Amino acid sequence: MRRGSEKIVCRLKQMRQSRGWSQTKMAELIGVKRQAVYDMESGRYMPNTAVALSLAKTLGCRVEDLFSEETQPSSPSIIMAEGDGSPLQRVSVAKVRGRLVGYPVDGTHSFGHELRAADGIIEKGGGIRLFSSPEHLENTVLLLGCDPAFSLLKSHVSRIAPAACVVCRFASSHHAIESLAAGHAHIAGTHLHGTSRADSNVKLARKRLGGLGGTVVGFSMMEEGLMVAPGNPRRIRSMDDLASKDIRFVNREPGAALRVLLDDKLSRSGIPQKAVRGYDHEVRTHHEGAEMVAYRAADAALGLHYVATAFGLDFVPVATVRCDIVIPGDLLEHPTIQVILDVLQSGALREEIASLPGYDSSQTGKVIAEM
Repeated sequence: MRRGSEKIVCRLKQMRQSRGWSQTKMAELIGVKRQAVYDMESGRYMPNTAVALSLAKTLGCRVEDLFSEETQPSSPSIIMAEGDGSPLQRVSVAKVRGRLVGYPVDGTHSFGHELRAADGIIEKGGGIRLFSSPEHLENTVLLLGCDPAFSLLKSHVSRIAPAACVVCRFASSHHAIESLAAGHAHIAGTHLHGTSRADSNVKLARKRLGGLGGTVVGFSMMEEGLMVAPGNPRRIRSMDDLASKDIRFVNREPGAALRVLLDDKLSRSGIPQKAVRGYDHEVRTHHEGAEMVAYRAADAALGLHYVATAFGLDFVPVATVRCDIVIPGDLLEHPTIQVILDVLQSGALREEIASLPGYDSSQTGKVIAEM
């Protein structure tokens, strides 16, 4: 006998027991030891051709009825919106318009620092081995954006509809809208600053979504500005002060709404970007910037009032901006999105948003535009 392949399924035990035979009797009928029958049934060994034929003849069946190759189900295909899709990569999965879309679970774009469970793991062939059920993926909505309060929305949704799941993933306003237009998300959060009379959030949504159409719904009003060390030892009062050679600044990446705000303020004051020490030093999230200031690696960083407070930092307010969520028209009837729209009208969510430092819920749930 030889060591068997893990892909071979042995049904000898079921066939033997269906006839009421013990392992000892089976061994006697085919002329082998009882241990050999035990080893075959436990998958430790596979019989040679002669023994296999003898088993089939004795049991009155075909060899294929006793031993067959296990067929592995084909791995569903997945579109990796970010990451290289390398084998064994842990991914978060959402089903958007019938396609599985994946994002790496680990990395800089996840909210928070906890170890998150993956929905699946990328296999060598490029497919995905799913851990989550099809029902879970059908009820999952992927929200891209950078408002920390999106985590509150996620929690409020799960409280009233346990089967509904909202996955929040960090993305700048421009990146969120572009991913939404590409079919890589269900909802995009955006909080652009108005540099003209047109509503910047609506303008960007109309431009990127094209003929898809959709709805822009208000989510929060939040205070943005500069996060500085406790006590504001550099005495920073406005963005103009960033031009001081003594101030170490850390910027956000291109496409981030806060960077657009900074560039607009510098331009209006006639300050060249190169005059800001650290203008090219970029971080991707509010939290990364806050950490730089908290650990004294920078004197100022762009961010939110709430994030500064959470890190024990002082805050220099610059602007108050409305954060909206953008939902494509063809996804409005998604069951979980319907729950989200209901939650946005709830007093509980509005009250909790309003309790956050630098936040206002006066626009929460308000339809800003239909496209």
